[in-house]
Amino acid sequence: MPDSPEPQSSIILYQTEDGRTRIQCRFENETIWLSQALIAELFQVTVPTVNEHLKGIYAEGELAAEATIRKFRIVRSEGRREVTREIEHYSLPSILAVGFRVRSHRGTQFRQWATARLTEYLVKGFTMDDERLKNPPGKGHKDYFDEQLERIRDIRSSERRFYQKVLDIYATSVDYTPNTELSQQFFATVQNKMHWAAHGQTAAEVIHARVDAGQPFMGLKTTRPDGIIRKEDVTIAKNYLDGDELGTLNRIVNAYIEFAELRALQRKVMTMRDWITKLDEFLKLSEHQLLDHAGRITAEQARIKAELEYSRYRTLVDSQPRTVDLDFEKAAKELKALPKPKKPKRPKS
Repeated sequence: MPDSPEPQSSIILYQTEDGRTRIQCRFENETIWLSQALIAELFQVTVPTVNEHLKGIYAEGELAAEATIRKFRIVRSEGRREVTREIEHYSLPSILAVGFRVRSHRGTQFRQWATARLTEYLVKGFTMDDERLKNPPGKGHKDYFDEQLERIRDIRSSERRFYQKVLDIYATSVDYTPNTELSQQFFATVQNKMHWAAHGQTAAEVIHARVDAGQPFMGLKTTRPDGIIRKEDVTIAKNYLDGDELGTLNRIVNAYIEFAELRALQRKVMTMRDWITKLDEFLKLSEHQLLDHAGRITAEQARIKAELEYSRYRTLVDSQPRTVDLDFEKAAKELKALPKPKKPKRPKS
């Protein structure tokens, strides 16, 4: 039997003076647990209405009951007595699911809030609770601000984002020439200096040294959410870095971009060579290693090896039986093992 005390989590739905709907949550172990009575109070409906919606949510397979229902001991008054009862409580996903179904003024406010958040996410690729992020939570509550900063650093240092930012910096040079080859050379120089400062290898060297078809995920430390490795993934140096190396690189990239943007705002005349010199000064000031050579491995050598290893990897993967093939083979064996149906006896004439 569960013996968990009554949870201290809570959720408040309210409207601000400017007419916007806000939700304020108090989390316990990164979720919220509310009884049916509290959910009914939140959305201003009856308990039977909440119960009906919850039954539908679980019957339709929208949520799994075992993952979202938990019993807590609560003390409540019954007549003149105070008794302890075990009451089912529902986690945040269940509460939100009810909010999308109830027909009440509060339910409408909730859906308007949720629609605004989803719209912002789909249009911009992110949605944020600015007020919550500006005000750190109290002691004992997890603060996600640092996690958000780390994710932003990682995004800013992605090759495409970083390349675009470096080109923006490059374009402010007085000797700027809209030449693709020169732009790529400038980017490669900046990128290699930052990789060298972070882990002691150029981008080409880290790819050449770590790509391996025989290793899990070909030696990649960062993969796509679906776990599938594509050809372009194995030629990105950042994908081979471990957590500490990646964290260092992200910080160097972000700090330099901030520094370069500040220089650009000051309208100081800079050449491409000046930008490289400033990068060296920046790295030296932060006591990182300086790259003063072209590296032992060329970008072409790294690309060729990575693509050869990828071909080996695809051969290994394609030679393995797929899950669907194994399932079919298993089903076929089980079918063969079934007793053959007896032939019906012919009726006597």
